[in-house]
Amino acid sequence: MELGNISKPTYGPGPEAPGSSAPGMVAMAHVFLRLVQPHALPVELINFGQPESAFSQEDIHELLLYELGFLVCVAIGVVLAILVPLVGCCFCCCRCCGHCGGRMYQKQGRRMRCRRRALWASVLLLSAFLLAGGVCALISNTRFSQAVKSTFPNVNNTLGDVQTYLASIPQQVDFIINKSDVPLDYANRSLQDIGPKLGSMITSRIRSSTDGALGSLQSLLQGMEKLKDTFANIAIRRSELEELQSNYSQRLVSLRDRLNSTLQKCGSPCGRVSLDGLAFTANFSTIPGVEQQLEALREVSESNMETGLEEVNKTLAMTPDKVQEQSQEVVAKSQDQLLLVRQEIRSLQEGLPLLDAKEKVGAFVNNSALVLEEYREPIIAWDGLRLILCALLCCTVLLVVFCNVFGLLLGPLGLKEGVLPTQRSSLSDAGGNFFMAGVGFSFIFYWLLMLLVMISFVLGGNIYMLFCESWHNQQLFQLLDKIPNFNLSELLGLKGDTTNFSEIYRQCQQDASLWQTLHLDQSVSLDELLNISQYTGNITTDFEKMNITLSPISLLNQSQKDLLLSASQAGQPPNFTLTLEQLDQNMTQGSLLDLAAELEQLAGKVLSQGTDVKESLEENAHDLRELEKEMQASFSGPLQSLKESIYSVQSGAAQLEGQTTAALDKANKTQEFLESEMSNIVENETLAFLEQLLDFFETYISWAKSRVREDVARCKPIAQSLDNVEVIGCDYIMDSVNAFWFSLGWCTFFLLPSIILAVRLAKFYRRMDIADVYRKEDFEMPPTFNAYKIPRPSTRH
Repeated sequence: MELGNISKPTYGPGPEAPGSSAPGMVAMAHVFLRLVQPHALPVELINFGQPESAFSQEDIHELLLYELGFLVCVAIGVVLAILVPLVGCCFCCCRCCGHCGGRMYQKQGRRMRCRRRALWASVLLLSAFLLAGGVCALISNTRFSQAVKSTFPNVNNTLGDVQTYLASIPQQVDFIINKSDVPLDYANRSLQDIGPKLGSMITSRIRSSTDGALGSLQSLLQGMEKLKDTFANIAIRRSELEELQSNYSQRLVSLRDRLNSTLQKCGSPCGRVSLDGLAFTANFSTIPGVEQQLEALREVSESNMETGLEEVNKTLAMTPDKVQEQSQEVVAKSQDQLLLVRQEIRSLQEGLPLLDAKEKVGAFVNNSALVLEEYREPIIAWDGLRLILCALLCCTVLLVVFCNVFGLLLGPLGLKEGVLPTQRSSLSDAGGNFFMAGVGFSFIFYWLLMLLVMISFVLGGNIYMLFCESWHNQQLFQLLDKIPNFNLSELLGLKGDTTNFSEIYRQCQQDASLWQTLHLDQSVSLDELLNISQYTGNITTDFEKMNITLSPISLLNQSQKDLLLSASQAGQPPNFTLTLEQLDQNMTQGSLLDLAAELEQLAGKVLSQGTDVKESLEENAHDLRELEKEMQASFSGPLQSLKESIYSVQSGAAQLEGQTTAALDKANKTQEFLESEMSNIVENETLAFLEQLLDFFETYISWAKSRVREDVARCKPIAQSLDNVEVIGCDYIMDSVNAFWFSLGWCTFFLLPSIILAVRLAKFYRRMDIADVYRKEDFEMPPTFNAYKIPRPSTRH
């Protein structure tokens, strides 16, 4: 009985990733976050609904220790966000007053060229770092918007998969219920064909006992029939040989008289010829008769025992019809019980709690889809504003990079060796001014960048560590299990213990069924839902009351047994020993061919007696040869057939008595078995038929229970949907946020050395107001410094 397997629905391909990404920045952000927050989430300290006063100092200390890295980073960020603009303001004021490098004078020295090149290379390297950070920030910013936009179709697809999964539950239950038609149809067809099926079972069981006896009796009757025919053949051949012997004896006497007359005419030359051999050696009339054996075997043939044995086969062949006729009432009652079984199995759909849970979860999914669609447009609109604002702030970094790049290009192009700082070209001076413009932009926008980095870092980093990392190490589900007054079993309308989120997710990842995952055995008993013992018990009772009566079977009556025994004794052949010895001898006492040859020799020697004697001898020799030929032709067939028949009856009769005794013994035992066990055979085969009938339902019930427990609503799609949510929230959205703040943080980190080095490098390209010429003899100083004249250098305007 083939019941098949439950098919699984087809789900979507999964979330579609945003187009752009910065995997390097994402990886570094994850490493940084794990360095900032190396401790695991203290799940044991979080207790929903617990008053704040219940936290001890140790608990507060552990929570602060968990957030220590973020607090330190925020503190550093606040300090930088406040300090850098203040330093920038002070720096500007000082430079306006001619301090902090504001005085347009550059001291000349031997290593100025090396210092300028080192500063130029450093600023170039820092600009490359800033450019990489700014580009990654823009990419991450764009990727975040793409992730937000793709979140809605991805979440809708995920919810669609959940709805597909929920819709498949009643379909799978219906599949199991509909498969009940298979055993019911099998059982109904078996009841309709109870005659051929149960009848053949009974007939087969009876034949296993009777076929051996029937075969022995039939073989015995065939052997007696063959033996009878052989005895008849012996009688026929005996009569035929007697007749042939009578006929040829007269011809031998006549031939001998003619030969005597011829030999007398021949005289003394033929005196030695003896005619004593012209007589039969055997006397076929002395062959024993077999009339008594024929009569005994003929009585067996005329008793029609074969017909009686055929009646046994006919009686067995009529068994299916009798079973069909006598079981109609039981069949009708059993078919009524099958209808009740069908109705009981149909009620399975109403008793399974899976369908109630499906309706509640389905309503939640539909509401979630509606809410998501309601907030879709506002979220996308706000995200557009965020995209523009963040892009503008990222452009400030690129503006600094732009200024540095122009300074790095224009400064070296406009600078000529040996030219006084006061006489530097406008191109070189523009390069230096670009450096200072970049420094100014850095001071102006640094606090905004740092605030954006801090906000996105605190939000994105904490959400990632609390949600994503806790999801990966299963701590998030332990946290959900601690929510007070939240019982998932009650929410799903189930009875039993509170369902554990961690255990549900773990089992769903292993593609377990909802029956196992939600421990539905605690609330619903499948044994009670699929309990059809009442109906199968009624069918069993009806079958036990069914009374099937078969026609009695009789193999042989007593007279037939006595007849077989007497025939086996009377059928023994007479003593054929002398007969066989006679049959092995020559038919005549002398050889007719030798006598003919002797006469032919005499015919050639008796020329003196005349031609008449010669011709008579030759004619008699010819007659002897012809007679020998005719006798051989006439006697060879009957003699051979007689010998074969004698041997056949001797071998057959030797086994007849033993075969008869064995066949009658088998027949007696079989008859006794049938008389004592016929009713038991009918009862046992009826119970076997009933067991086979009920086995259809046992097989189906076992299959249905195993399918409900193991295959219905395998919840891997639920775990996959949760994983899709994790992918959407973590891999797409949070990774974009983390890459964004890490890229901007990278930029804010490298802006500080960029400010210092750019200020230092700008002085090598800007046009100075005061010249400082390096010479071997003297160094000219401006007029105000003539009192402090140094021997080596000299200064001039």
